[in-house]
Amino acid sequence: MNFTKKLLAMLALLPGLALANEGGYPLDKAPDRSNNMAALQNGAKLFVNYCLNCHNASSMRYNRLKDLGLSEDQIKANLLFTGEKVGDMMVTTMNPKDAKAWFGVVPPDLSVIARAKASGAGTGGDYLYTYLRTFYKDDTRPTGWNNLVLANVAMPHILWELQGVQTAKMEEIDDPHEPGKKIHHFVGFEQVTPGKLSKIEYDTAVADLVGYMEWMAEPAQGTRKRLGVAVVMFMSLFALLAWRLNASYWKEVK
Repeated sequence: MNFTKKLLAMLALLPGLALANEGGYPLDKAPDRSNNMAALQNGAKLFVNYCLNCHNASSMRYNRLKDLGLSEDQIKANLLFTGEKVGDMMVTTMNPKDAKAWFGVVPPDLSVIARAKASGAGTGGDYLYTYLRTFYKDDTRPTGWNNLVLANVAMPHILWELQGVQTAKMEEIDDPHEPGKKIHHFVGFEQVTPGKLSKIEYDTAVADLVGYMEWMAEPAQGTRKRLGVAVVMFMSLFALLAWRLNASYWKEVK
């Protein structure tokens, strides 16, 4: 009985623990881009131009982007820049040793990052959408950047030219858990220099990028869902026929 109570208590704490693991910052809901081919194409373009410089997506081939409505010629013209072939994997040319020396850690593979970051606090898309919009200038960090979702982040703000430079306004408040101790509480962002995009345009671009990363984590997701619906409908029809045949059989026996 005691074991059951402990197990239930641990399960009840999981959502809170997941949120704490992400730094305690509430996650915004990522817009759904799953059925917007234009948005997913734009997301793929942003991914190749900004993310693929440091990160790998070694489970994805460029030619899989044809599933998003891109032709092979469009992929070659817009997404291949350093001699890659359409059938190649999406990998960076950055040496892992150099990456570790520059950032302190080798940038993770992003193939399934949208699924890996899912937690009780929100979906992986929610995490990435909030993360990419909450970078702020912090001169105490080696890269000059910090993040509200992932404190003391090693990654620099790769999209800063689009978003611009912002700082985080903090205020000191009493720690509700430790009397007499002060903690820094986030109260808002302050725009220092504007980016190439307005806030709405930047949020839209990030939503497109995150939508693509969610698609990349499982390109066959749409097909799987359609097949699932078809299978459920077939099984329902089969169950109905079996039920009626069973009723008809036992009616004759009686």
